[in-house]
Amino acid sequence: MAIDISKEARKQAITSIERYFRENMDEPIGNLAAGALLGFFLEEVGPLVYNQAVTDVQDRLQARVMEVDLEVHEDEFQYWRKFDKKR
Repeated sequence: MAIDISKEARKQAITSIERYFRENMDEPIGNLAAGALLGFFLEEVGPLVYNQAVTDVQDRLQARVMEVDLEVHEDEFQYWRKFDKKR
């Protein structure tokens, strides 16, 4: 599954990569090279991050499903108990 990002997000990511190179590397990186680097990371590393996010969501949902019975549990056969309390 290809990871697509919006044009605006791509533009911001490229700007961020350019800034990172300006501030942390010996040589700056151009706009085209930053775009290519972003494409590489989206294709090569992006699926790793995406898959971990899916796993995290599955774990979170599973935990919530395990709690559903506690949140919505209703005791059975309660009709007569309300009358027994009055006596």
